[in-house]
Amino acid sequence: MTLRKKLAPFAENIAESGAACLVTMVQGNLLLLGLSHWITASQTGLFAGGAAALAITLTNIQNRLIMSIMLGVITGFVDYFVHEGMFGDGATEAIVTGVGAAVLSYLVGTVLARLRQRRADAAG
Repeated sequence: MTLRKKLAPFAENIAESGAACLVTMVQGNLLLLGLSHWITASQTGLFAGGAAALAITLTNIQNRLIMSIMLGVITGFVDYFVHEGMFGDGATEAIVTGVGAAVLSYLVGTVLARLRQRRADAAG
């Protein structure tokens, strides 16, 4: 297995966690994004994405739905501790971020799996 294939789950999970955090913090209004949002989302993405990828690797989970749920739970947990919520009570934003990360992970994973399958089919 190449280094690229070993690092791909980490990069994918970090990006999904960070993106979910970023969009949730500004409640979907990307025009409000500032440097502090990017820094906070980067912290959430690095911690949650790295922890989720490590947990998935160690448990050898292959089911896309279970992997996405695991990423969502870890992202919500990390988001709660990385920064104060921007809306709702203390945990509301963290929960929304976790759900967003899980949905994003499932959608991105499904699309990537289909693209890989098409590429494999085309290669013969």
